[in-house]
Amino acid sequence: MPQPSRLLVNTGTGKGKSSAAFGVMGRAWARGWKVGVVQFVKSEKWQVGERKLASHLGIDWHTLGDGFTWESTDMGETEARGRHAWDVAAGMIGSGGYDLVILDEVTYIVRYGWISVEPLVEVLQARPARTNVIVTGRYAPDEIVAIADTVTEMVKVKHAFDQDIKARKGIEY
Repeated sequence: MPQPSRLLVNTGTGKGKSSAAFGVMGRAWARGWKVGVVQFVKSEKWQVGERKLASHLGIDWHTLGDGFTWESTDMGETEARGRHAWDVAAGMIGSGGYDLVILDEVTYIVRYGWISVEPLVEVLQARPARTNVIVTGRYAPDEIVAIADTVTEMVKVKHAFDQDIKARKGIEY
């Protein structure tokens, strides 16, 4: 009898939430799983290493944000992109065609009020039995934490950025 799918949440103010999810992405791919990723904030301008890896592995990857909200020149467009990303993600989860779907930084679209938490909870609870989901982002809503199987809170102890050390290709992205 197959095991039930899992809902994992990587949250907190520390770094490593997405990186941990992408580690599972690699593990899932190595087991022959169909994997999909939806990025809610990051933009196509960022050439992240994980996307390059996913492309080589044949993982469905959707970068649908337009970058940091504080850099947005059109918040209406930024919000519309977030809502569109949710529609794509909900379709992927509901399709039953994936063994793992990663919702990278999805917590922000709830935090910023672009969608309410209820549709997210409904889709996550109604996911097909084979579809595992990883939610990443700061400030995971209590409603998501409550239904998750595993929740990890990343806590920053020290970060190079605080010492004016810029992000490094291959380490941070």
